[in-house]
Amino acid sequence: MTTRIDLRFAKLRREGRTALVTFVTAGDPDYDTSAAILAALPAAGADLIELGMPFTDPMADGPAIQAASLRALSAGQTMVKTLALVRAFRARDDATPIVLMGYYNPIYVYGVERFLGDARTAGVDGLIVVDLPPEEDQELCLPALRADLNFVRLATPTTDDARLPAVLANTSGFVYYVSVTGITGVRAPDAAKVGAAVERIKRHTRLPVAVGFGVKTAEQASEIAAAADGVVVGSALVEAVRASLDKNGTPTAGTVGAVTGLVRQLRDGVRAGRRQAAG
Repeated sequence: MTTRIDLRFAKLRREGRTALVTFVTAGDPDYDTSAAILAALPAAGADLIELGMPFTDPMADGPAIQAASLRALSAGQTMVKTLALVRAFRARDDATPIVLMGYYNPIYVYGVERFLGDARTAGVDGLIVVDLPPEEDQELCLPALRADLNFVRLATPTTDDARLPAVLANTSGFVYYVSVTGITGVRAPDAAKVGAAVERIKRHTRLPVAVGFGVKTAEQASEIAAAADGVVVGSALVEAVRASLDKNGTPTAGTVGAVTGLVRQLRDGVRAGRRQAAG
């Protein structure tokens, strides 16, 4: 199985580039604005897109992404609409990988077999499900792999060499390294520690390693890009959505541009960091 994720990382490797992986929440702040943001991300510089599946109890996420989930749910976002967003995106873009990220509960409620079939048909390339450990691979990971969907696993600063083989056993697409302990978007990563961690993970796998949690600025993205195959930014982008809304929480004419403008800055930072590392 060769997926869009595999093809994209292979292309970036040939070009000597680090991937910019952008996270936005499906349906935030409403369906139409979310669709417009999603459609604009590749041209702004996103190499891969993580699309958050809104959930009422996103326990691994910080305040920014929690608020984004609540905005989306309040606007009527559902799993059906999330898959519809992907389908609409695929009608315009058949190359940019999309990874659905979130928690198992909404998938379980939707029905695993139905979800995998509908996700694949819509054009989803992979899944990140943060609350399913390797011991539960029969629940979703292995069925997803059989459905030709990558299953991306998280490794953290506390994932030691004894634990890594279990984490990596059925991982595909890429490894997502959580650069800080705790929830998303709260603490900044230490580039030196991240570099050492990426090297350690790469001793166990040939998969690309993307680094996220806490990357908010172009400068931080540049530092991480020097060591990693991908830089993931999420909280800063959903915070850009929030900051662009009017006092009633309604999107404005500047909402899409607030996100894409930050993505362009991050893209420039990622590319500068890779050039510096190569030089």
